[in-house]
Amino acid sequence: MTFFETIKKFDPEDIEKSIGKMSFVEVKRALAKNKLNELDLMALLSTAAQDHLEEMAQKARSLTVQYFGRTVSLYAPLYISNHCINECIYCGFNRSHTITRKLLTHEEIEREARFLNAQGIRHILLLTGEAHKITPLEMLSDVIKLLRKYFPSVSIEVYPMDTEDYRILKKAGVDGITVYQEVYDTSIYDKVHPAGRKKNYKYRLETPERAAKAGLRYINIGTLFGLAPVRSEAFLCALHAKYLENRYLDTEISLSIPRIRNIPGGYSPDFLLSDRLFVQILLAYRLFLPRSGITVSTRETSDFRDNLLNLGVTRFSAGSHTEVGGYTEDEQSVPQFEISDSRSVEEIVRVIREKGLQPIFKDWEDISQ
Repeated sequence: MTFFETIKKFDPEDIEKSIGKMSFVEVKRALAKNKLNELDLMALLSTAAQDHLEEMAQKARSLTVQYFGRTVSLYAPLYISNHCINECIYCGFNRSHTITRKLLTHEEIEREARFLNAQGIRHILLLTGEAHKITPLEMLSDVIKLLRKYFPSVSIEVYPMDTEDYRILKKAGVDGITVYQEVYDTSIYDKVHPAGRKKNYKYRLETPERAAKAGLRYINIGTLFGLAPVRSEAFLCALHAKYLENRYLDTEISLSIPRIRNIPGGYSPDFLLSDRLFVQILLAYRLFLPRSGITVSTRETSDFRDNLLNLGVTRFSAGSHTEVGGYTEDEQSVPQFEISDSRSVEEIVRVIREKGLQPIFKDWEDISQ
């Protein structure tokens, strides 16, 4: 059964109601177990679990050390284009926004790459808007080959592709993808994606599987908190990760916990994710998915990110810019979203070490290249 077929069995409103009915007894039962099921996940996402965050945190710390050691991997995003054909109402790159569109040249991309390499960054996330004609497969392949001169690990966050396209990019040097479903509730998905290829819910949902079938070693997924009721979205995203983890044993599955913040264009989220509930979701993810990575980006404030370091986070962005050419260009383009943690790589490394953890710049080398 595909995950698309699986998810059709769930009604988001029913999920919210079921989570709301979870009791203290079910939370304690979940915390006593080593392997959790769907009902245990619901319990850990419930309001009843809010009085047990310390116990959840202690278990999350232990599991993180068991599976990942005392390490935090660092990466940086690199935006090369903000052209987009979609009208996502929550995104600064929305095609209807009257912003200056930009596509970096190969020379400009290499200048950005040199800058990040000089900061110590060895894992890069290459991002574009979703515009197939502006950043076609062939162009992306050339850019990836260029970036591999500076970074042993290049992941992409671009438009969804077919499996054969991912195989081509893997051959060029890509080892992973990030792709957010954005929202798992199908009715809300349709409303917040009024136009563009992204409107195809099923095709986007099955993107991680197509990448896994192409042999990519790392896949990061997430739901964009703010678009739909928080707990049901967290539940469905965790089920998606579990589905992928069970079927693609050679692929590292990771989750991000992005929440909408300061989007250019004035979009305001309908469902706020508080800091406390953010922490609860992170802990529930770790307990339900002990082998999965958890990424926290510079969307979050510096103090908040620092406090998450010992709670199950395994991947941190550092020194980030979300503008095209944001590292070296004098004239800054409109960012996809505003970052909240503007610290340098050096500053973030220092904090990680102060927390008793080891910052990892490089944990991967493809010897087949």
